[in-house]
Amino acid sequence: MAENQRRNDSLAYIAPREQGQADAWSEEAQQRGSQQLAEVAEVVPPREVAAALSLEDGATAAVRRRVILLDGLPIELADSYYPLEIARGTALLEKKKIKGGAPTLLAELGYHARHASEDLELREADELERVALGLPGGSSVLTLLRTTTTEDGSPFEVQFMVMKAPRRLHYEIEVD
Repeated sequence: MAENQRRNDSLAYIAPREQGQADAWSEEAQQRGSQQLAEVAEVVPPREVAAALSLEDGATAAVRRRVILLDGLPIELADSYYPLEIARGTALLEKKKIKGGAPTLLAELGYHARHASEDLELREADELERVALGLPGGSSVLTLLRTTTTEDGSPFEVQFMVMKAPRRLHYEIEVD
């Protein structure tokens, strides 16, 4: 796979892991990559995230912000948002890695992914994104907004990722 490409099998990122297994990104990037947990906080999420979580205007959510590194260089900014009624009192609001990743913790809390929708957009990077990703002015980024819902359609996690572009993403989804 080329240096600026990464295989993306979305199901691996929303499925709970087996006991003792690392989170999906850590497993995928074990040889060349890592992630840094930059912030864990209660915030008013961006409008599109609030809408995806079915939050009222001005409502807050929990966010876990990570910087994804490949060969020591930032390639992606990954923010995961959760309704506060799910996150409060859990490791989702602790500034430390979650054993097995958030999908495993969410499954333990009774939130099982039954549907995920993803919206991709190619756009010009804003100044904060350019600085964080080490991009020159005028660079493009690829954004991915993933909403994960339960069997009844209730959203419980929204991820907003900003990736260096051009990128090539490969998706494989098994349909039962």
